[in-house]
Amino acid sequence: MFGAGRWMQMAAALLVPLAASRLSAQPVTFIANLTNGQEIPPTNPTTVTGAPRTSFGTAMFTLNAAHTQLAFQATVWGIDFTGSQSTDPNDDLRNAHIHSGPNAPGSGLNNPVAWGFHGMPFNDLFLDDANTIPNPLTDDCTAFASGVGGMCSGVWNLLEGNGTTLQAQLPNILAGNAYINFHTAQFPGGEIRGYLTSTPEPSSYALLATGLGALGALGWRRRRSA
Repeated sequence: MFGAGRWMQMAAALLVPLAASRLSAQPVTFIANLTNGQEIPPTNPTTVTGAPRTSFGTAMFTLNAAHTQLAFQATVWGIDFTGSQSTDPNDDLRNAHIHSGPNAPGSGLNNPVAWGFHGMPFNDLFLDDANTIPNPLTDDCTAFASGVGGMCSGVWNLLEGNGTTLQAQLPNILAGNAYINFHTAQFPGGEIRGYLTSTPEPSSYALLATGLGALGALGWRRRRSA
């Protein structure tokens, strides 16, 4: 006869993969907080006169249930989207991409550009995306009407990419090895970045919590009856 602990181990071994399978069948949401400190090496933005300046951003991504499209919206402050939002040239936006590859956060290594949505390379080629200024072929971004910064949105489709595809990069994205990166005149290698961090669907957490609660109750009953 198995003891209560053994029963709980066996049930957990079945329950956790079930929760994971439910998660993979659901849309996956990622968030990214873009900072200077996540760049490799970290950046310290300044004006051309050496005065400090500030840049940062936030982004949300949604991978659809079929895992064939990754849609995103990003808002960035302190980076000049038009070249005329500020008088300082250092903050001018040059390119914006999603980088993805085998290098994990904390590895000290950058990942290559996997998909571009501002400047070059521009890989958002499907017509279901709203491309705006300054060139509908190279930009998914819109500048703020006032202030310095702007918003970007787009959809990375399954077979799009810069020498790769969303399909090929899905394991890296789900592993947390992808980041959104904004490149400026002062920092052509990237001024702010944020890693895509997944936030599982509440239903998957609920399934796991319910199952673990049931396992706890089973173990309690078996201990009382022992």
